[in-house]
Amino acid sequence: MLSLRNPFLMPPIKLGYCFGDGIVTHKHVEFYEERSEYIGAITLEPLYLDPGLREIPTQLGIDDDDKIEGLQRLVDHIHEKGAAVIAHLNHPGRMANPKIPGNYHISSSEQPCENGGATPRRMEKEDFEKVTELFVNAALRAEKTGFDIIELQFGHGYLMAQFLSPKVNDRTDEYGGSLENRMRFPLEVLDAVKNVVSLPIIVRISGDDMIPDGIHLPEMIEFSKILKTKGVEAVHVSAGTVCSTPPWFFQHMFVPKGKTWEFAKTIQKEADIPAVFVGRINSVDDIKKLKKVYHAKYMAIGRALIADPLFIGKYLGKEKGEIRPCLACSEGCLGGVRAGKGLHCMVNPLAGETFPELMKAPVKKNYVIVGGGLAGMEAALTLFERGHKVEIFEKNELGGQFNLAYLPPRKESLKKIVEFYKSQLEEEKIPVRKEKATPEKLLSGGYDGVILATGAVPAIPPIKGLKKYFWTEFLHDEFLPENKNVLIIGGGLIGIEVASKLLEKKNKVTIVEMLEEVARGMEMIEKTLTLKKLKEKNVKIYTNTKVVEVNGDKVVLEGAVNITLTGIDHIVLSTGMKSYIPLYDKIIRQIKTYVIGDAKEVGKADDAIRDGYTLGLTL
Repeated sequence: MLSLRNPFLMPPIKLGYCFGDGIVTHKHVEFYEERSEYIGAITLEPLYLDPGLREIPTQLGIDDDDKIEGLQRLVDHIHEKGAAVIAHLNHPGRMANPKIPGNYHISSSEQPCENGGATPRRMEKEDFEKVTELFVNAALRAEKTGFDIIELQFGHGYLMAQFLSPKVNDRTDEYGGSLENRMRFPLEVLDAVKNVVSLPIIVRISGDDMIPDGIHLPEMIEFSKILKTKGVEAVHVSAGTVCSTPPWFFQHMFVPKGKTWEFAKTIQKEADIPAVFVGRINSVDDIKKLKKVYHAKYMAIGRALIADPLFIGKYLGKEKGEIRPCLACSEGCLGGVRAGKGLHCMVNPLAGETFPELMKAPVKKNYVIVGGGLAGMEAALTLFERGHKVEIFEKNELGGQFNLAYLPPRKESLKKIVEFYKSQLEEEKIPVRKEKATPEKLLSGGYDGVILATGAVPAIPPIKGLKKYFWTEFLHDEFLPENKNVLIIGGGLIGIEVASKLLEKKNKVTIVEMLEEVARGMEMIEKTLTLKKLKEKNVKIYTNTKVVEVNGDKVVLEGAVNITLTGIDHIVLSTGMKSYIPLYDKIIRQIKTYVIGDAKEVGKADDAIRDGYTLGLTL
């Protein structure tokens, strides 16, 4: 058994906080230290074994002794908080990022990733020796540095899984064919690591690749039985492969929750080896269910700790307050890393940012916020926490336009953040006035300042003959038409999500986009899956094309295609948003006025939340 103070550990999640040299920075220390207070163990992000094997340019390394000092400092900080530290060692093989200069690609075969990438070179004898040496040297550095546990990545489509997978491994030598042969090299690596270090070892596997011809559960049960005989302390059971099924790997909101738990339960029982359960464990109820129903020995809690670093402390009753919910959206924790900004979080404005400590305001003031969207609610809570008096004007429903975000198919989890804010406002007894804010009310209310969080409104293009149109009404079930011919003008995030919703009622959908790309601003996994759905449902998409005229049920298109569409029953306008601040000019000269969120600049939900927090921190 692993020697941990409790059964919770944080799995490896890429942060992207390095400066390109693989060395620990202050952001790593801040991030992990904040999450080490109550957890049993922290697994650092995947540590590259060679500079030519990086997945992102800003990844942490353990390839050379020059990394030891920084890693040692980080490990010491985590140890001071009482948590163990796990070194996650991984060789990406064919999945080394082809965009990083100097990266090289090897694999069990010469097959590139299904979703693109470099064609790898088939490994020969000297490659086997070099790969084994990389793992051994990294393990030795990990032990020297002070890590408590080593985790070997044998899943998710990385190099060891490229040998285990019958889809990828087409070898005819002793490393291909039967399961016994396909697992030979991973076991050789495991043996080599165990021979040089005395640290306990966890092996991470995919319980199933979630593709027809990939790795499946029965083989992973047999593999886990052998891992037990080799002295492995636990198997960390996830699902999917980054090449073929990334939504399963990232446990995105688009995949069903709990499938990985089933895999882990089966392997733990059949192979008689402790399993680390992982995959969207983001509520107290999840933990209770895993203990009672699944008999989980260990639980890996990752993205929920990004959303709320005190998640474990709150579960254990050592910290007060409601858990800020992870939405399984991958918007900041994956999108931010891919964009080169480093890990952020849609719901937690502090993740990946360095803010001054939240202090009580030296002078308590009275602020009014116009608009109860995400920016407005976050600003209200932050100002209240600092000791200010706050109230909100919101004539409609709290949540603002984000109440539309969870209406498209498979996005229900997004509603949790609105419910969280509503609950917090109610708990703190922050007044919400269900009425329209007027200049007179704002100027006569005895306020020290007004915060405008009035959001954005649709930008209406000057299209000849366009009189009747919809915006997002079709996201609501009560307005959703059936078997109609619907044209969507604008193929950005909103337009694509409306299209996806319309397909539920067998509508024929056409999208016209002025630019050459659709689904701009959409998180990558959601974009890939949604566009795949649209293609399968024969949605026509015209890019580099604009609508120039509407005449009854006829719509004229010009650009890359010059045609007239006929028989159009409904038009949905999705041509972007513009900031909405009708009160600004009427009050700015008479009272201190601040503008936040979309009212200041149209952006994403995480921009709005961060903007609200930043203002609340500084007033």
